[in-house]
Amino acid sequence: MQVAHIGDLNTDLDNVRRMREAVGPDIDIMIDVNMGWSADIAITMGRKFEEYDIYWLEEPVLADDYAGYLRCAEALDMRVVGGETHFGRADLKPFLENPRLPILQPDPMRGGLTELRKIATVADTWGITIAPHLFPELNVHLLASIPNGIWAEQMGLLDDVFISLPKIAKGMITAQETPGHGLAFKPEVLKDFVLK
Repeated sequence: MQVAHIGDLNTDLDNVRRMREAVGPDIDIMIDVNMGWSADIAITMGRKFEEYDIYWLEEPVLADDYAGYLRCAEALDMRVVGGETHFGRADLKPFLENPRLPILQPDPMRGGLTELRKIATVADTWGITIAPHLFPELNVHLLASIPNGIWAEQMGLLDDVFISLPKIAKGMITAQETPGHGLAFKPEVLKDFVLK
């Protein structure tokens, strides 16, 4: 769920409380700050969120505020995750070398699937899991090929672009068995992008 961009801090806390009440104790809640806070605010709010058994606090600070990420991870009793706005292993090095940041969220649009596999390999040597950012129709193949994949993020952003998508049922995603990534664009989508 989103915080930091929809209301003030009290509204964010109330929304988290209401979400926990609505879904009960058996559903994981992941909070996305989307780089909306300083480390000080993220730590203050994270401590308040801990009461609601939050699975993770995502991108609490600016992407290049590595020290802020580490401060949050050390101060909070919840997972602090990030990596979706970083480009490749070099940008993710501070995350890859710190087990206090247990989950990375690399994005296939920032380095490609080969780079994501390399990130996953390095992360696995440090005991870090991978929850790739968005694009589950592509990331499902990555997740099926690495030992440390944990989550596929589905927001339906490209559901109307492809002819057929991986099946998602009961919280599980299944890779297609067609060649390559198995995706084909709908013809009506392509007609606006013809090279003449």
